[in-house]
Amino acid sequence: MLLQPSLHHHNVSLSSSLSYARPLPCRVPSLALPKTANCRGVSTTVTCSISQIHSYGTVDYERRPMVKWNAIYKRISLMENPELGSGSVLNQWEKEGRKLSKWELCRVVKELRKFKRYKHALEVYDWMNDRGERFRLSASDAAIQLDLIGKVRGISGAEEYFLMLPDTLRDGRIYGALLNAYVRSKMRDKAESLLDKMKSKGYATHSLPFNVMMTLYMNLNEYDKVDSIISEMMEKSIQLDIYSYNIWLSSRGSQGSAEKMEQVFEQMKLDRTINPNWTTFSTMATMYIKMGLFEKAEDCLKKVESRITGRDRIPYHYLISLYGNAGNKEEAYRVWKVYRAVFPSIPNLGYHAIISSLVRLGDVERAEKVYEEWLQVKSSYDPRIGNLLMGWYVKEGNLDKAESFFNNMLETGGKPNSSTWETLVEGHMGERRISEALSCWKEAFVAEGLKSWRPKPSNVSTFFKLCEEKDDAESREVLVGLLMQSRHLEDEAYASRIGLNIPGNGLSAGKDRVLDKNENDEDENDGSELLNQLQGSL
Repeated sequence: MLLQPSLHHHNVSLSSSLSYARPLPCRVPSLALPKTANCRGVSTTVTCSISQIHSYGTVDYERRPMVKWNAIYKRISLMENPELGSGSVLNQWEKEGRKLSKWELCRVVKELRKFKRYKHALEVYDWMNDRGERFRLSASDAAIQLDLIGKVRGISGAEEYFLMLPDTLRDGRIYGALLNAYVRSKMRDKAESLLDKMKSKGYATHSLPFNVMMTLYMNLNEYDKVDSIISEMMEKSIQLDIYSYNIWLSSRGSQGSAEKMEQVFEQMKLDRTINPNWTTFSTMATMYIKMGLFEKAEDCLKKVESRITGRDRIPYHYLISLYGNAGNKEEAYRVWKVYRAVFPSIPNLGYHAIISSLVRLGDVERAEKVYEEWLQVKSSYDPRIGNLLMGWYVKEGNLDKAESFFNNMLETGGKPNSSTWETLVEGHMGERRISEALSCWKEAFVAEGLKSWRPKPSNVSTFFKLCEEKDDAESREVLVGLLMQSRHLEDEAYASRIGLNIPGNGLSAGKDRVLDKNENDEDENDGSELLNQLQGSL
């Protein structure tokens, strides 16, 4: 059944939203993190939330009236000076004579996490912690705080928080939150050690911690370890859930074997506890596309369409992207038109999906028209969307057009991110302009957003080679200095990729990570869907 606008009237689904991504593992998940609520939808793909599978006794905040929490959330999210922090908003609220309840504050935290405003969410908890006589925080709250601390203050902060917790709060949820933090940072040794401890304490009796570890191994391309975990789960009679099967499918498909992937799917169909969801078929479609089996891929995409329910926007993003990957421009644009008919407004992620597909398919004229349409309706300027067209212009050797586009971006209120500047670096290197390229490198290292950004190894190597050819050792050393200052060279794998093996870098989380092949490619179909599912459903 193809997508029809009548979907607009269907019941709301239990799926999470998602940062526009692509099917397959590669980005870090979360583990047994209870949400401030028994959430049924948060940021990142899914059609059923983990909290529905494993209930931790948290309150279902969705059943409470919206009351004041929405007004408080809006005040925090629209702060003119974010540096003042969430606490300033909460103090002002109470100065106005309105008392805040824990339920309201936890609901605000849930919404802030949903939109990845982790720093503001943590500040709400800090405010509650300073008023311990009023707010009694539970183990569930502690797990959420640990997760937020890991995202805002890093692994060391999460570990310190874990160690300072009393034994009464250090339960399976806390261990799960720390495991998730390790996996998100790709710290394999610590993650494996912690999982062993969780097993010894009886905290690993369900699928979730095993799913999280499988996503880590998927990130590291260690597919044999995914199979080992599946075997362990079966030996211990731990029921595989939909996430387990989807990750297993992805693992088998990533090894280039359609037959082995299909064997997993057949086993999945025999499991009466499992109902394949749209993510199952989008994952298989992704694998078939990578294998060049486009007919099978499109069969799976039709099954994705037939499984879209309610107000779930995310499947549309995947369908548009995957049809683009399959080279089917007409189907990608058909889904886009249906998407627009179903929903009165389309988020930035939706525009990113269609423009990305059109650019990939070489239909830049239509992509430019969609971009102009987006400029008229956008709620905020997302530089990732503009980067798609800029990248195309640079790839085609049209640096002048890329720079003109960049200037228009600034005029429309856009703030370039690190990848924007790196795109200009590529353009200047193509014209052998070392000085201009270096200037853009400097901007890239201080730009806002994309905290995980680091220069593509290929671009760094090209710049070094250009400096060598032009006998410009000084510019080379400036870039090396920027890399060292930003601590990217502490990651030995990354340093090796760019030809810099600098001794004495010191220990850091980076040393326990493995370099992602397409780490900063904002539009690479690198397969973060399954990890995002786990992250978003908690």
